[in-house]
Amino acid sequence: MHLDRGIPGYLIARVRIVCSSLVLTTLFLAGCGGHRGGSPGFSEIAGRTGLARDGTQVIMTPDTILVGKVVKVNTEGRFVVLSFPIGHLPVLEQRLGVYRTGLKVGEVRITGPQLDDNVVGDIAAGEARAGDQVRSQ
Repeated sequence: MHLDRGIPGYLIARVRIVCSSLVLTTLFLAGCGGHRGGSPGFSEIAGRTGLARDGTQVIMTPDTILVGKVVKVNTEGRFVVLSFPIGHLPVLEQRLGVYRTGLKVGEVRITGPQLDDNVVGDIAAGEARAGDQVRSQ
């Protein structure tokens, strides 16, 4: 049983077109009205100058400290396996400090080998435990 038996086909097609265009118009207007002041847009941030509120020049530098983690420790061989973020590995012979709860407890010298984001280093001074943080000095 069809409920719309008495309505001609061309009229149903017109109603579909009107409803579809109404939905598309609503979405278009909602997108255009999305940014109304408040927080700045990306292009507005890029155009800012490096001046503080009092007019002095502000110099911003990226943080270049290398930070990793002790994954495994071999106390007899006095070496550690260190893990670093991908793309941020130390160079061979680089010395890194070993820190536990913010206090320096040792020093490691990177000797290699390296596999993926892991690298091996010799314990040069102090001690190291799994979970300790290593960072450049």
